Amino acid sequence: MKTFAGPVLFLDRSDINTDEIIAANYLAELPKQELTSHLFENLKIDGFNPKTDIAGKKVIITKENFGCGSESEHAPWALEVNGINTVVAPTFAKAFRKDMFANNLMAIEIDRKSLADMFRTFSDKDTECKVVLNDDGTAKVKLIAGSLSKSYQFNVDDAQKALFAKD
Repeated sequence: MKTFAGPVLFLDRSDINTDEIIAANYLAELPKQELTSHLFENLKIDGFNPKTDIAGKKVIITKENFGCGSESEHAPWALEVNGINTVVAPTFAKAFRKDMFANNLMAIEIDRKSLADMFRTFSDKDTECKVVLNDDGTAKVKLIAGSLSKSYQFNVDDAQKALFAKD
C-alpha cells in the first residue's frame, strides 16, 4: 500500500497557478528531473523562500484553486521530482488535479473550516502529515507537531482509493 506522508510546507495563498509552480520557460527546454531547482521560484508569498523552504517537504497545505492557470502536466512533475507526494487544499483546478493523479500524487480537497484550523494550529510549527485510509473507507489527514496531533476527515474518491492501493 502506498503511503502519503511527510513534513509539511504551508503555502498561505489562494490561486497558486501552474506558472508559479514551474515557470513556463522551463517546460520545453528541461527534462523532468531538471525541474527540481525551479519549483515555486516565481511564487510570491511573504516570508516564503523557495531556495530554503522546500527541501525535505513532502506535503503541501494551501488555499483555494491550487494549480489554476495554463494546463501543464509539468507542474505535477515539478512537485514529484522534489519529493512532494500530497497537496491538501479546499479546491484544485480540474486539469491539475487530474494530472496529479496521473503522476501518482495525492490531491486532497478539504473543507475550508478544517483548512483554517490547520493553518491556525500548525502553520508556525514543524509539522508532519500522514494521510490515512481507514478500513471503513473513510479517510483523514493527520497533522503532528511535537506532542500536538489533530486529524481532519475528508471525502475519499475512487481515484484516491486507487492511489493508496499502488505500491
